[in-house]
Amino acid sequence: MAIAFDRAAYQKVFNDLDEYRDYCRFEGKVFNEKALYNRDDKNWQAYQKYQNYLRAKARAKGRKK
Repeated sequence: MAIAFDRAAYQKVFNDLDEYRDYCRFEGKVFNEKALYNRDDKNWQAYQKYQNYLRAKARAKGRKK
């Protein structure tokens, strides 16, 4: 019996980890791999708020004409 690997899921996790690492590096936050997807971690919460800010900024840019 072979194990089916979901390449897209692995790529998403590692891409999210790289983006979170870059955020921590540029913002001066402590990087901890265990914080990835942990809603109770303060740095992950700050990262999520930053991502939401970027999405809202991109939406607003499209509306200003």
